[in-house]
Amino acid sequence: MRYALGVEYDGGGFQGWQGLGPSGPPTVQAALERALSSVADQAITVSCAGRTDAGVHAQCQVVHFDSTAVRDPRAWTLGTTGRLPPSVCVRWCVPVAGDFHARFSARARRYRYRLLNRQVRPALYRHLMAWERRPLDADAMHRAAQALLGENDFNAFRTVHCQAPHARRNLHDISVRRDGEAVEIEIQANAFLHHMVRNIVGSLLEVGAGAQPEAWIAQLLAGRDRTLAGPTAPPQGLVFLRPLYPPEWGLPTEVTL
Repeated sequence: MRYALGVEYDGGGFQGWQGLGPSGPPTVQAALERALSSVADQAITVSCAGRTDAGVHAQCQVVHFDSTAVRDPRAWTLGTTGRLPPSVCVRWCVPVAGDFHARFSARARRYRYRLLNRQVRPALYRHLMAWERRPLDADAMHRAAQALLGENDFNAFRTVHCQAPHARRNLHDISVRRDGEAVEIEIQANAFLHHMVRNIVGSLLEVGAGAQPEAWIAQLLAGRDRTLAGPTAPPQGLVFLRPLYPPEWGLPTEVTL
């Protein structure tokens, strides 16, 4: 049987999603595979919808795995969660068709970046949000960000270590809004490049702080030069909200288009 899981995690204590071998640093994938293997009493390997970097969190990462072990979805959900560290849980488990793939069946991914915008650093929630002391104009950031919509070459916003064969991505939606002292950026695309969201946020912060004009984001996109864009925003403000799938896969509503 093939199963899909919805996994929630605080990435602060992990060196990202991807497993790095039995002697490597802690990763979310390694912790999840150990827990699933214990429940199944056999080795389990998982594939995810989108790998996250060290310090990045997930509200609903979707993974799939195959197993011959006979367990119902409740046993997979609760049994696995009981074997995971407190910073990780399995929210749901759904049996899926054998040709479902957590990564390749997804049609979109959605992220949120949240930061505290005030003079004093945060004490509460400091592991779940970034901090920017410069006053930010969220409306200016929102207007500038709309230049990124559509299918474009995002070379200006990917790390030099990105291994994707090309930089073309289709950005469906991006919004910036202020909620009191917090500024939130939400972004959805068919797929993302390595550090793409954090690099976009880093450049939008320069616009919000008045260091660059709104038109600068469009210029960066057209120029495709990473060295001219803003710095990479810190990881702790980033949450992978969810991937999105066509309805025929029968997954929960929150991850269905």
